[in-house]
Amino acid sequence: MTDRASRPLVVFSAFAASLAVGLIVVLWLLGGMRNVTAPASIGGPFQLTDQTGQTVTEKNLQGKPSLIFFGYTHCPDVCPTSLFEMSEVLRAMGKDADRVNAYFISVDPERDTSAAMKDYLASFDPHLRGLTGSPETIAKVLSEYRVYAKKIPLKDGDYTMDHTALIYLMDRDGKFVAPFNLKQTPEAAAADLKRYL
Repeated sequence: MTDRASRPLVVFSAFAASLAVGLIVVLWLLGGMRNVTAPASIGGPFQLTDQTGQTVTEKNLQGKPSLIFFGYTHCPDVCPTSLFEMSEVLRAMGKDADRVNAYFISVDPERDTSAAMKDYLASFDPHLRGLTGSPETIAKVLSEYRVYAKKIPLKDGDYTMDHTALIYLMDRDGKFVAPFNLKQTPEAAAADLKRYL
């Protein structure tokens, strides 16, 4: 099919897509789809253990804004990069970093013991707390936070984890606000975070 022959199809497809979006917006405004398009709640009760052996629950999220990242200590690239970026934001906050919770929750509880988390987090900002628990407990937290995590076997018998790589921003009441934007300077990200103190 030539470009000239396919052009009407492209125009028609674009028109149909915009019509569908417009219809959805109108239905939502009229109340017909409010239940369908309501965002799923993110977060919920949990009880995990940090790298020092202390228990951390959802109640620890209250009173301070929280940054939460889900990952694992054997992660080759995304996790250390994200934790480094979080560390840079906390550093840029100065003394206000004490007024923020920063959590790294494991998606790989089989390998990520409290001791493993402690060793791993020694390379990052001391405000970061690594949380882990039993596979069942972690599975529940992943479900509550709508986190995707899947074990990917490797040829040598080892495995890696495919997982959601968002940083969750929770407000002082422990309610989800939005994914936190680290694609800016640490100073700009710190200024964004200070708005929630």
